[in-house]
Amino acid sequence: GDSWGIFAFLCAALCHLPAVPALNGTDELGAGQSIQKTYDLTRYLEHQLRTLAGTYLNYLGPPFNEPDFNPPRLARAERVPSATVDLELWRGLTDNARLAANYRAYSRLLCYLRGLDGQAGTAELRHSLGHFCSSLQGLVVSIAGVMSSLGYPLPAGTATGPPAPAGTPATPNDFLKKMDDFWLLKELQTWLWRSAKDFNRLKKKVPPAVVTLRLEARGI
Repeated sequence: GDSWGIFAFLCAALCHLPAVPALNGTDELGAGQSIQKTYDLTRYLEHQLRTLAGTYLNYLGPPFNEPDFNPPRLARAERVPSATVDLELWRGLTDNARLAANYRAYSRLLCYLRGLDGQAGTAELRHSLGHFCSSLQGLVVSIAGVMSSLGYPLPAGTATGPPAPAGTPATPNDFLKKMDDFWLLKELQTWLWRSAKDFNRLKKKVPPAVVTLRLEARGI
């Protein structure tokens, strides 16, 4: 009947069409996935640090493990990158500037933490510090991945080795050394808290998956 004739005509027409490549998917989900992974990692490190900080401060002993201990920041502690920047000022920075600041800070914080890893007095604490350092190294790499996926260059001159010693060598029982350790953990907690907010905002700006479908039909 007429239906069969129409069907046969369409089949013949399709057979004589020029070759049409398959749908070409341009996958641009690298940035979104990288941002989500980095956000998840900051939240995981926040959780991990709460336990580690409590254990380490107990290792330092009083007054460092007392809940209301809030000492002034000494000049020695200023070698540790500070997260105490006005939030409105921080949010006013470009995404590139915030990412670069996070990358530089965690690279330096990692160097100091590796120093703690070699000085802790118990095997269990050294193991916990070593595990946390591995996770923090993963965060540094992950931030680099986000910057690369967004087309931003890594900041130049980022510290990769251990921090240079300042002043007189200190022992694990030295009060000033303990003060440095206290501020290191305090600043790290603040950095992770703020970074989690940064990456949460960034992942809302960059969709987790953007797939562009392009149909190329040459000669039609």
